[in-house]
Amino acid sequence: MTTTEDSPARPALAPLRQARERFLTGRPLPDGVPDEVVAAWRRARFFGVPHDLRGPARPLPAAKSALLSAARPVLERLAPALTPGQSSLVLTDERLRVLWSAGSAPVNATCRDLSEQEVGHNSAALALRTRRRAEVHGPEHFLDLWQDVSAVSVPVLAPESGQVLGTVTVASGLRTGCTPHPGAALAEATATAVEAELLARSRTPERVLLDAYQRATARPGAAVVALDRRNRLLSEAAAEMVSPGAMELLERNAAASGWGEGAATGSDREEANSGCGTPGAQPCGSTRAGAYDLVLPDGVGTAHVTPVRHRGTVIGVVAVLEPPVGGTTPATGPPAVALAGRSVPWRHATTRATELARSREPLLLTGERGIGKTALARELLTRRGDRDPLVVDAAEGPVDKLGAWAGALAEDRVLLLRHAERLAQPDVAALNAALEGHPNAPLLVTYTPGTPPGPCLQRLLDTLAARSVTLPALRERPEDIKELLTELAPKPVPGRPPLTWTLDALRAMEQHPWPGNVTELIHLVRTLAEQRRAAGPVRRAELPDLVREGPAARQLSPMEHAERTAILEALRRHGGNKARAAAALGIARATLYRKLRGYRS
Repeated sequence: MTTTEDSPARPALAPLRQARERFLTGRPLPDGVPDEVVAAWRRARFFGVPHDLRGPARPLPAAKSALLSAARPVLERLAPALTPGQSSLVLTDERLRVLWSAGSAPVNATCRDLSEQEVGHNSAALALRTRRRAEVHGPEHFLDLWQDVSAVSVPVLAPESGQVLGTVTVASGLRTGCTPHPGAALAEATATAVEAELLARSRTPERVLLDAYQRATARPGAAVVALDRRNRLLSEAAAEMVSPGAMELLERNAAASGWGEGAATGSDREEANSGCGTPGAQPCGSTRAGAYDLVLPDGVGTAHVTPVRHRGTVIGVVAVLEPPVGGTTPATGPPAVALAGRSVPWRHATTRATELARSREPLLLTGERGIGKTALARELLTRRGDRDPLVVDAAEGPVDKLGAWAGALAEDRVLLLRHAERLAQPDVAALNAALEGHPNAPLLVTYTPGTPPGPCLQRLLDTLAARSVTLPALRERPEDIKELLTELAPKPVPGRPPLTWTLDALRAMEQHPWPGNVTELIHLVRTLAEQRRAAGPVRRAELPDLVREGPAARQLSPMEHAERTAILEALRRHGGNKARAAAALGIARATLYRKLRGYRS
């Protein structure tokens, strides 16, 4: 639904009726006829609409519509508010086909298609085109049938995308000199209620999975994992208990449950089961239609996996973990943030880096700031057994270790050089000279592209180019955020609730561009862990404003930027409640929705 604005003054209907008669008979029109009305009449004539149309333009379409399914309970609840025998309530789809109608005005009794191609100018077509409330009275219509009808229409918008899904129209007998139409409030209320029902239905699958997760975690100390196609929820006990290998096996089995398709295909099951040969794991049970037990690797224990269904379709799974009989929960070791992630870009880059790091020859890691180049470099060295590298950080100022460089390389000691882009020219020249004498020296360099490199630095980069890996930015691998959050979350301590995440919060973080990459995500998790006191999963409303609302989809003007900042601050103060935020700002809730949509379009 769009914002309600005062209707403009309407032309006198008697002169307009005379002008219409002159138009239909081909005579010149008098002065003072609104241009938009004349244009509408001309479009109707161009489309070949007969002004004396009486019969239905088209048969009523089959009532298989998501809009109608959501709107029917609302319409049937509001229909009794119609004035008996004098008004009608009509719902159309985005093509202006009538999906539902009640009452007795002519617009209800005759036409099943309100497009201008079929019936000429009318309020529903005008509302669809302008995306706002529209009124058409008497002779403004093209059809003879509607000369004594006044109608007001309001567009129905998709809750998330803002796409026009249809219109709601209230029609009555001709109202002269009455602005706005007496049925405007009913049309606005109906469209608002339909949009609210659409919003509730669009979130239902997530709610179903979250409800199943919360039921499973009702038992104190329960180790529960909930998975769907995009999201992951872990209880405190599960986060302490599950290993990366066990989580991978759970995710593969969950995918083979056929979420979003009602059942798994044979190829899905075969692909999922191909990972079940992990030592200690039993054959996956994902081919079963109901709940099944799964033995997890790494001594984690057993998972009782239950598919979660919504309207007959599997939307995710909930797994309750049990430790081995007579055993204890295995330690999973420190977080391996440097290698966390299963997205294709990240796995390709880290696999390539791991392969190159098996040799002690020079290796260059490049990428944006904050993506974890140094953390990955240290992890690669640790896995190779080089636990005592000489670490030099060029960002800390001029390097005073020129002799130490040559000595370390000559002694075959690993040199880890951070921020090579910050090297002074003499240092770059010394490193180039050292590599000339020791081309296979155990050197690992991190480099953040920025300003064009000088000739000496470019020579160094060219020397290392054959053994270089570019790491992807976090915005290029949003599917890895779930795993990173699990690795970054601190271990629970008494008096401080563990960090888990709602599906809505995870979606907001996956949509955020993360200009600071993993470093920015680490800061967000650390801040929440230190300052948060609420129990339960982190909600979207608790995230920083820019993460919660997402980036603007276009370049905003200074006024729009200030406006957006004020709206986000009001939403933060009121816990994400849009009605309260709008009241605090002194604007209508519909205006707040419209402005937020505008920043994203």
